[in-house]
Amino acid sequence: MSETTPETGTAPPRRPARRQHVLVVDRTERVSPHLMRVHLGGPAFDGFVEAGEAALTSTDRYVKLLLARPGLGLQPPFDLEALRAELAPADLPVRRTYTVRSIDRAARTIAIDFVVHGDEGVAGPWALAARPGDRLQMSTPAGLWSPVDDPAVLHLLLADDSALPAVASALESMTADSRGLALVEVDTADDELDLVRPAGVELRWLHRRGTATPGAPLVAALAALDAPEGPVAVFAHGERGAMKEARAIVQDAWGLDRAALSVSAYWALGRAEDRFQEEKREPIGAIFTE
Repeated sequence: MSETTPETGTAPPRRPARRQHVLVVDRTERVSPHLMRVHLGGPAFDGFVEAGEAALTSTDRYVKLLLARPGLGLQPPFDLEALRAELAPADLPVRRTYTVRSIDRAARTIAIDFVVHGDEGVAGPWALAARPGDRLQMSTPAGLWSPVDDPAVLHLLLADDSALPAVASALESMTADSRGLALVEVDTADDELDLVRPAGVELRWLHRRGTATPGAPLVAALAALDAPEGPVAVFAHGERGAMKEARAIVQDAWGLDRAALSVSAYWALGRAEDRFQEEKREPIGAIFTE
C-alpha cells in the first residue's frame, strides 16, 4: 500500500526527473578491500557542476546513476522511453543512488566511492571493471545536510559503509572547534580509512568481521552511549533496520527533537535497490513513526 497524503488520500506526487549528465571515467583507485573510488570528468563536468551548484555545497550530496545490465552492449546516454519499447523490463538500465565523495574543480573531476563485493550487484562490478574513457550517466546532484557551524553543538555521526563517503565529507567540512563523535561500521580493520577530522571529534571504527548482521555493531555502540547533554545534531544513515533502531534511541529514548535529526536508510538488508526505493513510499520504509 502506498503512503497517502492526509489532505487528499492520494499518493504524494513523484519528484520531477532531474537533468541527466554523462561523465567519463578519468581514473579509479582501490581505497580499501571493499571500496573502489571512481574519478569522473569529461566535457559534461561543467554542466553537472553548474546544474547542481547548490546541492554540491552539502556534505550528503548524491546522484542517481543509470547502469546498463552487463552483456547487453548498451552505452550511455540512455533513451529510457525507446529502450522500454525494445527490451524486457529486466534488461533495462538500473538506477542506483550514490554519494558524491568529492569535487576537484581544478582537475574538473568528481569522485564516487562504490562498495564492492566481487560480482555481487550491478554498480560494484561496474566500478571494478571501469577503465579510463568509460562513460557513466547520472542525474544532477541533490543534497540538503551539512554540519552545523556552532561549537556549542555536539555532532553525532552514525554510518555503515554505504554512508562512509557522506561522513568523510562532513568531517572534512567541520570547523576546527567542532566537537562530537563518529561511529562508523565496516567489515574489518582493513576497511578503515584515514579520515580528516577536527581534533574534538572522536572517530570510532566498528567491525562486523563478516559475521554480524549489518548495522548490529553500530546500534549496539549507540545504545551503550549515555544521552548527551546540551544541543546535539545527529546524522545517521545506513541499513534501514539499523536506522529505525537508531532513530528510536536518539528520539524516543534520548528525547532529541526531530529537527536535530538527519536519519535515513541508504539500503535495506535483503532488498534490491529497486524494491528498496519502492518501499520508501510504503509503511515499511518509514524511519520516523509520525
